[in-house]
Amino acid sequence: MPGTFLVSARSMIRAPRQSLKPRLSTGTRLRIVYFVHDLNDAAVEKRLLMLRAAGFEAVVTGFWRGAKPPLEIAGAKTVPLSRTFDSRLVHRGAAAAYHALTSRGLMRELGPADLFLARSLEMLAVAVAAKRHAAVPLAVIYEILDIHRLLLSPSIAGRNLRLIERALMRKADFLITSSPAYLRAYFEPVQFPDRRLPTAVIENKLLQLQSGSVAMSEAALAPGPPWRIGWFGMIRCSRSLKILLNLARKRPDLVKIEIFGRPTRRVFGDFDDHIRGVPALNFGGAYAPSELKQLYESVHFNWAIDYFEENANSEWLLPNRLYEGGNYNVVPFALRRTETGRWLKEMDLGVLLDDPALELETFLDSLAPADFHSLKNAARRAPRSAFIADQSDCDSMATLFTNVIERPRNVSLSERASQSP
Repeated sequence: MPGTFLVSARSMIRAPRQSLKPRLSTGTRLRIVYFVHDLNDAAVEKRLLMLRAAGFEAVVTGFWRGAKPPLEIAGAKTVPLSRTFDSRLVHRGAAAAYHALTSRGLMRELGPADLFLARSLEMLAVAVAAKRHAAVPLAVIYEILDIHRLLLSPSIAGRNLRLIERALMRKADFLITSSPAYLRAYFEPVQFPDRRLPTAVIENKLLQLQSGSVAMSEAALAPGPPWRIGWFGMIRCSRSLKILLNLARKRPDLVKIEIFGRPTRRVFGDFDDHIRGVPALNFGGAYAPSELKQLYESVHFNWAIDYFEENANSEWLLPNRLYEGGNYNVVPFALRRTETGRWLKEMDLGVLLDDPALELETFLDSLAPADFHSLKNAARRAPRSAFIADQSDCDSMATLFTNVIERPRNVSLSERASQSP
């Protein structure tokens, strides 16, 4: 596709790593400022670890939710801006506007840089404003890992937000998404009608930088009822909970539901109220990354179904649990029509459903041990590169980002797109 870096949905660019040239600002290493919407998000640490492994120096700035962030994350200095809150979009927009207007002082605190990496729309606004005060021309990469529902709204607010995003993207040099469906369903038809940014897809895989393989699940769970279904991570889908609760109440002989993670309060209120009195459902609360192996070893199936933003973000995303469960050989459930379903079909993995409320009980009731072994063996045969990002992925990121930095800053967007590899 002209003007676009094509990155496989299974792996990142495998171009040979270029040697990093002397930094364009000062010093010997290219320096990246990472603008993030929540300094306490675990994905921020993962991206910073990848940047360091790619040979970059990094500093991270942004908002935070919950406790005030540490002074460093993954070896990168933090420059906290202010606290924001989940689901309070107006407050976050006002905070972004304030820090964009005061970005001259922020730029002095951040120091010299060669590249701005801005995760989410509000941080793109701050990065574009700060770029005006840089001592040297800077490239800006827009990183978007989900599409906010307001960006899809036909309302006046939605239309205005899309116009703002489009205007800010004219100041950017590159776009990174975590799923190819975001490009197909949103950016290409909505935000690229007459112009195009070069793009790449970098999936949210688990990160493994040490040599050797990650220990994978071979726990001897009996292949039969009660079938254990794990729902781990961000718990925000009320329809999924209803499906699983109904089956757990009706057929405690058939299923055991294990839920671990942080339920979204604005969706459920008091989560315990919903699950009280259901012996076949266990809620274990939040967990540490070090507990992932133990959690996935305790279940037969991985619930990778999400209706939270049906016909929008939930249809397009590739969730973290897809890679986590895949790495530990757990058989996933997914909706056939979604990008997750397409991903699994291409890999010949998992169980694809059209209507879990109608199909799940019948499927599990008729599942023979031999059939489950076939599903499990397919999970074991899947290449680890489908689930794990390693040093070669970081090397590919180094090549990609260095190319973005070295692309001329003084040409129009359309000219720049035509010059892209």
